[in-house]
Amino acid sequence: MQMQSGDQSPETASLLRRNRDLAILYDIAGYLNHKVDVHEALQDVLVRVTELLGLQTGWVWLIDEQNVPYLAAAQALPPYLADHPERMKGFCLCLDTFLNGDLGDASNVDVVRCSRLKNAERDSDPTALGLRFHASVPIYAGNTPLGVLNVASNGWRQLLPEELQLLHIISDQIGLAIQRARLSAEHTKTAARIATIEERNRLAREIHDTLAQGLAAIALQLETADALAESRPQRAQEAIQRALNLARNNLEEARRSVMDLRSAPLQDHTLPEALEQLLANETMLKVQYNCEPTTDFPALPARVEASLYRIVQEVLTNARKHAQAEHVEVSLIADDHQVVLRVQDDGQGFDPDRVKERGEGHFGLTGMIERVKLLGGNICIQSEPGSGTYVYVSVPY
Repeated sequence: MQMQSGDQSPETASLLRRNRDLAILYDIAGYLNHKVDVHEALQDVLVRVTELLGLQTGWVWLIDEQNVPYLAAAQALPPYLADHPERMKGFCLCLDTFLNGDLGDASNVDVVRCSRLKNAERDSDPTALGLRFHASVPIYAGNTPLGVLNVASNGWRQLLPEELQLLHIISDQIGLAIQRARLSAEHTKTAARIATIEERNRLAREIHDTLAQGLAAIALQLETADALAESRPQRAQEAIQRALNLARNNLEEARRSVMDLRSAPLQDHTLPEALEQLLANETMLKVQYNCEPTTDFPALPARVEASLYRIVQEVLTNARKHAQAEHVEVSLIADDHQVVLRVQDDGQGFDPDRVKERGEGHFGLTGMIERVKLLGGNICIQSEPGSGTYVYVSVPY
């Protein structure tokens, strides 16, 4: 008996079916991988799956973080459900079965009518379009239950084992896509929290390095003016004028800190120039300053310059206010890969471990350490009572 030209052998039919299934899986993987919105991707998947199986409708339940189901996507729901959203809320037979762990694999549930449509069947409601049965496919990510994929048709037929297997593979793809989307969302939330903390710490450092130090300097000048008001009024007036200038400069620095702009001294100067000006204006300490190379100092990123400038400010404040130092040596050396800052004072020193334990003046030290850490650099603070303090900072650029 000869095979007619329109006939196909079982092997050919099986091969064609497998090729079709692979093409479908490829399409669905594309939807899930390239759509930013996972719910939009699920909608595309439903359209493709119902077309594939020659079915009428489909819908996807997902379980939220509170273990409450919600309708994530739906394709061609009958008016009985589509026009009454309240009927697609809460639990039902397939969801209860899934959450109880009894829906372990893709399966035909045509022996049990859809619990959301039982009233429509009882009342012969035409808006249900004859829909009564559906197949339920569990969606997991590993052992984590995520939801259920349902497909249905008014002219229900038993799905073939290979069709159920295909649905199961599709549900695995959906599970991976949902898990990836949720991990991405969690990563975004974590990044936002970290950014908030970093911004809070930045503002705290800037407040310490600008407002706190500036107010201390203003207070010192006003105390000087108060002490000289009667005996030397001209000197007192000069101290008051210096306090006013400090207040104006400090206000400008505070504005720049809040707006995250470059420090005012660095606005029109390189770091060596800004440090030279800062140290030249130091009236209570004898400062020795060395910078290498003296010419053609490499251009540094703005955040590196600002951080090193703030660190020198902090070290000078500590030497003046806490260490009662008389001399400070500042060295700034740069090569092709890194910049090194060294500061040594002859003050009374301190016990770093004790400072950390008691939190004495901790924010200045913490601020310096955090600044260097954010730049990917290294900082070493050596000190002991009676031996002065040495600060070493190296930062790549």
